[in-house]
Amino acid sequence: MTAPVVFRLALVPGVNPDRWLRVWQQRLPDVPVELVHTSPDAAVTLLRSGGADVALVRLPVVGDDLSTISLYTEATVVVVPKDHVVSVVEEVDAADLDDETLLVPLDDQLHWADPPGTPFAGDPVPTTADAIDLVAAGIGVIVLPQSLGRLHQRRGLTARVVRDAPGSAVGLAWITDRYDDLTEEIIGIVRGRTATSSRGRGAPPPVEPTGRGRRAGGSSAGTATSGKSGASGKSGASGKSGTSGTSGTSGKRSGKGGSGRSSSTRSSSKKPNPRKPRPGR
Repeated sequence: MTAPVVFRLALVPGVNPDRWLRVWQQRLPDVPVELVHTSPDAAVTLLRSGGADVALVRLPVVGDDLSTISLYTEATVVVVPKDHVVSVVEEVDAADLDDETLLVPLDDQLHWADPPGTPFAGDPVPTTADAIDLVAAGIGVIVLPQSLGRLHQRRGLTARVVRDAPGSAVGLAWITDRYDDLTEEIIGIVRGRTATSSRGRGAPPPVEPTGRGRRAGGSSAGTATSGKSGASGKSGASGKSGTSGTSGTSGKRSGKGGSGRSSSTRSSSKKPNPRKPRPGR
């Protein structure tokens, strides 16, 4: 027995595929999607090992064996305690963070080449979650993609958009040599193609021309022809105009007979019945 087909989609933290998965389920309900959660650094390795068919990653990813498309770019936010001075505004500039201690974890996804503030002087911070703990303790601030800020949101902290910070691009990646119809289907979905314009497995089958329409056309042509015959029948019934005082039914009989004689003429030509005595004898 052949194992059912499962499409495996790898995800890095902060990326939400829900809207695309809903479309996938509508188009390919017989192909379930398995979500494989992975770290940004391990996503490409997972693809190469066959652990996932495609991956939603943070760009750029490096490799001649990879194909990628960019989907969107996230805004960057700074996470600070709620009583911080920047919490009184909706957005800040990078220069507003010059006096801050900046925490940059080892799994940083922003890769800001020249960030503001003073680098944290303590031991390396392993993960973003560890950096958020230090922010909550009042040690410093962290800048990161907005979706990661939401992912690590907690009581006592808030986030503000940094207007002039670099964004974080999110894209779809796959191994070029393993491209197939399911890969094409997910590409079409994330790019917003409709089902009718899809090039993957979820594309609707082409409509085959049939003779039904032609038969229907012939039938209607025959109807039109019979209608004309009906019209000629009306023309034959023109005897109605020459027969005064007759009903529509009598007119039709005249039309069918084609004689054009009235019913009164036929009545006057009848001979008396010889078996009955004539009046007056």
